[in-house]
Amino acid sequence: MQSIAVALLSEDRDRLVMLQHRVEGTTLGRTVFSHAGFAATSTDPVLRQIQDLRAEVVLVDLDPQRTQRGVGFIELLKANTNDLGIFAVGELNDPQTIVAVMRSGACEYLERVGDSTSLQDALMRFASSRTRRVNAAGRARVFTFMNAKGGSGATTIAVNTAIALQENHGAAVLADFASLGHAALHLNVRPAFGLGDALQNMHRMDAALLKGFMTVCKRDLHLLAGVTQVAALAPTGAELARLFDLLVTHYRYVVVDCSSRVDEISRMLGELSHQVMLIAQTDVVALWSASRMHAWLEEAGSRDKVSLVLNRFKKIPGFSDDDMQKATNCKVLWKVPNHYHSVAAGIDRGEPVMFQDSELSRSIRGLAAALADAESSIHDGGFAIEDKSEARSKTAARLLISPVRAGQ
Repeated sequence: MQSIAVALLSEDRDRLVMLQHRVEGTTLGRTVFSHAGFAATSTDPVLRQIQDLRAEVVLVDLDPQRTQRGVGFIELLKANTNDLGIFAVGELNDPQTIVAVMRSGACEYLERVGDSTSLQDALMRFASSRTRRVNAAGRARVFTFMNAKGGSGATTIAVNTAIALQENHGAAVLADFASLGHAALHLNVRPAFGLGDALQNMHRMDAALLKGFMTVCKRDLHLLAGVTQVAALAPTGAELARLFDLLVTHYRYVVVDCSSRVDEISRMLGELSHQVMLIAQTDVVALWSASRMHAWLEEAGSRDKVSLVLNRFKKIPGFSDDDMQKATNCKVLWKVPNHYHSVAAGIDRGEPVMFQDSELSRSIRGLAAALADAESSIHDGGFAIEDKSEARSKTAARLLISPVRAGQ
């Protein structure tokens, strides 16, 4: 699936055609803009077009006879755009030119007569560095919740986990990426702005503007509300990376509701997350779907991030956690007890179960504690906790025991 938007610039129109074929020969790139000639000033409309078309990478073709013009353009591009990957395409027999190009702001230098393989490798390096940059920013951790199949309860788990994190572990934001945003209904709020507004304004996004798009809910949970009409979101990878770069800088925890979405955005969100929770029930269809979803996410590079959360859990005689793992290729992270009627009534009233003291709310608090406090690995369907503080370890361990006992 092509996902990185590429702009092409060269002073030779024939070279533009060759560069476009080179991009089309990759599995990661798609051409969104092609222009003959370089901008000379910061007011040149070419610079605005590159940003308006949401280019993430710009290929700058350097004429061997006029390399300084290309170097000057790269400097201008670097100074007047944000979050762009600049790839220079030129001859490899002039070390001084290569050094000048890299100093001017290019992050890659590719052979001018090379094939699509070298460009594919460069695009992969760009995508990987972008993901590492987002994950390294700030102290925040990003948790994404997805349904293994429709109706499994990902939105309910995401909303209540976000509340538990906010109440007990630090500032949390809930980002609603579902196809139709239901988180606002769960929280009984009427957002004035939300995710759609944020994505439309990424070219001028800063902390103050992002704060204006947030809805403050009960218990001081912040919500970046989802879309309320059937509409196709089409953010680029760079836009998502920029959005999450801001979120992880200003919050301790970012909880993403991706419940009803199965598309390229889901996979990009998986790449940007520290952990992806597949929400499933203990029935054949849900476990079969979890297996397919897990394989699909792993194709996009989310290997070792995906875990299974069993919602409305009921023990199946003769079917152990090991059997579930074999069926889904996915470790069981948590078991949430079945309180369907109280959950449904709470959704109708706009009162999440975390506002009550119940077996279910205690279970979700345990899930939040495990995600927030534990350097965890999964062993035999449970956690091996390696916390820095002995006191905190004992608290987390008590919480961890509760949901497993409830399901047995």
